[in-house]
Amino acid sequence: MRVILDTNILLSGLIAPGGTPGRLIDAWFDRRFTLVSHRLQLDELRAVSRRDKIRALVRPSESGRLVNQIAVLAQMPEKLPPVERSRDPRDDFLLALCEAGAVDRLVTGDKDDLLVLRHHGSAQIITASAFAAQLEI
Repeated sequence: MRVILDTNILLSGLIAPGGTPGRLIDAWFDRRFTLVSHRLQLDELRAVSRRDKIRALVRPSESGRLVNQIAVLAQMPEKLPPVERSRDPRDDFLLALCEAGAVDRLVTGDKDDLLVLRHHGSAQIITASAFAAQLEI
């Protein structure tokens, strides 16, 4: 199964490793699914993890390690098709990544802009809890 973990899920996993997002990251390391990402997401993860609010919760070395692991281990399509579907244009790259990466699931906590879409192409857009239930973790 090919999956995108939205940046908010990745950061939540770093903040609370024992929570559902942290267990999803562990499931990826255990090869329960193939993570699909993109350099734009890595840039976003770097930028958000540098915010004071996040730095108070996550050591820079932890976020840097996760960025490096994603860069090495995840499937990383280079070209993204143009997509303008989300209410938040900053999320359109994730929808484009769904297409470019032939993704089955986009896992996010973004209720207002992504979860309301429910699907994009063949990708189901779901919460971390729903995906954890599908993986039975």
